Amino acid sequence: MSAHLAVVGGGVIGLSCAWAAAREGWQVTLVDAAPASGASWVAGGMLAPVTEAWPGEEPLLELGVASVALWPEWASSLSADAGRSAGLRTEGTVVAATGAGDRAELDALASHLGRLGRPVERLSGRELRRLEPALGPDVRGGLSVPDDLSVDNRALLAALQAAAEKAGVVSDRRAARAVTGGPVGRVECVEGPPVEADVVLVAAGAHSSSLHPALDGLVRPVKGEILRLARRAGAFPVPTRTVRALVDGRPVYLVPRENGVVVGATQSENGFDTEPTVGGVRDLLRDAERIVPGIAEYALQEVAAGLRPGSPDNVPLIGPIGPDGLLVATGHSRNGILLAPITAAAVVASLRGERMPDVVGAADPDRFAGSRR
Repeated sequence: MSAHLAVVGGGVIGLSCAWAAAREGWQVTLVDAAPASGASWVAGGMLAPVTEAWPGEEPLLELGVASVALWPEWASSLSADAGRSAGLRTEGTVVAATGAGDRAELDALASHLGRLGRPVERLSGRELRRLEPALGPDVRGGLSVPDDLSVDNRALLAALQAAAEKAGVVSDRRAARAVTGGPVGRVECVEGPPVEADVVLVAAGAHSSSLHPALDGLVRPVKGEILRLARRAGAFPVPTRTVRALVDGRPVYLVPRENGVVVGATQSENGFDTEPTVGGVRDLLRDAERIVPGIAEYALQEVAAGLRPGSPDNVPLIGPIGPDGLLVATGHSRNGILLAPITAAAVVASLRGERMPDVVGAADPDRFAGSRR
């Protein structure tokens, strides 16, 4: 009989790992009371390691670049297995700046990336508007980053659910309350008997810390509010590329969908609060309209908030942790969808008893072992 893997968490990371393990011949049970919900459902879907880069986070940049390179083939395989599109868009990304301070910050980012051997193209406001006519006159300059992609997160989740089901993944729709690792792992649920497995993988996003002592304090919820806008008849067309921007120092993004855009995202740490705020909606609309004025004619379709799983250094935790060898894939912060392919590949390597890809070394959970003693 094949070995049994229990995956706790049915977001993009848990579903990706469950599908990958089932393709490898593992018997997989996915434990989640509401799979394909939470932060994965709310997300904008940017696959943007370069434009998310920040000085001091070079290991995360390398991890993201390695993962985005996997995305086209990974999405093709997923679409084939699921029998439906995974929602990948390959038109690229532009980054826009308004005032002099915003332009200076983007120049600093471009210089930083150039020193790392990842040059980007600097463009004037006029050149950016040639690429994306939807950009407004307040845009004074920016960057073109064609290798930063995007995906329709909800199409992706539907494809992952379909592919996982076809691969034989069993969905256990109960909430987990505690887990243990090997040699025989257990997932204790809020009701009914536990799930026993040869290996337990925790991929429960912002809720991971409460499931095992070794994860205590290592994953925290980071709230992000987003808006979904639908293009109405006669309104300016949807941008073809992802548009990221700085507006008087405030970041905002617009990610295209089939007939609209996702606008995001605020960031705050308020525990497990998922209520959108009036201020968050106001700020997102104000800044997005300055970059793409035509959205004023769009319909406000949805307002939502999700909880990103933050780690102490913004790098995820991927691999065994704790004395009982619990396997974890969590703490992906704002990069869960981007890092899904490389996370799944790393988990499969661990299940095979093989060395994980070198670039995943920065995500070794043992880097926090000293702080837990």
